[in-house]
Amino acid sequence: MPLGYARRVSTAAATTAALTCALLLNGQTAQAAPPAPPDAATARSYLAALKEQPEGPQDGYSRDKFPHWTDQGNNCNTREVVLKRDGTNVQQDGSCAAVSGTWASAYDGATWTKASDVDIDHVVPLSEAWKSGAAQWTTAHRQEFANDLTHSQLIAVTDSVNQAKGDKDPAEWLPPKASYHCMYARMWVGVKHTYALTADQAEKAALKKILDGC
Repeated sequence: MPLGYARRVSTAAATTAALTCALLLNGQTAQAAPPAPPDAATARSYLAALKEQPEGPQDGYSRDKFPHWTDQGNNCNTREVVLKRDGTNVQQDGSCAAVSGTWASAYDGATWTKASDVDIDHVVPLSEAWKSGAAQWTTAHRQEFANDLTHSQLIAVTDSVNQAKGDKDPAEWLPPKASYHCMYARMWVGVKHTYALTADQAEKAALKKILDGC
């Protein structure tokens, strides 16, 4: 990954994190969902440009190689920032932990009132990223990926749904809520494009089918 690109991503992420924390302190909600992904037409062009390549080996992978959830300032870590962003009427204690609120999971349409019932999903899973190019990244760059508040990579969803997804790509798993498939495909492709990750044949075919119907 070119050094200049990495610096731009790092700067953008830092700026977004600072703005988000400032809004939290003012009792405001930064936004009600992850940053908008590319539209369907742009996602189709990004998908066509993704390098098609079989997934690499899992050898050497560990979640510890993608440090998260990192400090975002003012006692907030990335998870708490996303919980605040994606929830409604979220109240936090002095440690920035969500103590009340409502979370509507876009993946399955379920609504939760306990933060413990909500996971923060990496849209492109860490293991998937590892097998698609991130094994060659620095730890610092993997940390940026795992805590990316600038792109549509993090979303608060039902914990059991996130656990069912695991590290599967869209050829193997899609959100239970069919009406969200187009958005999910746009998010996935946007992230893979941003980080110059590869995609295998079945993954590209599944994404193309979804995006062609958007």
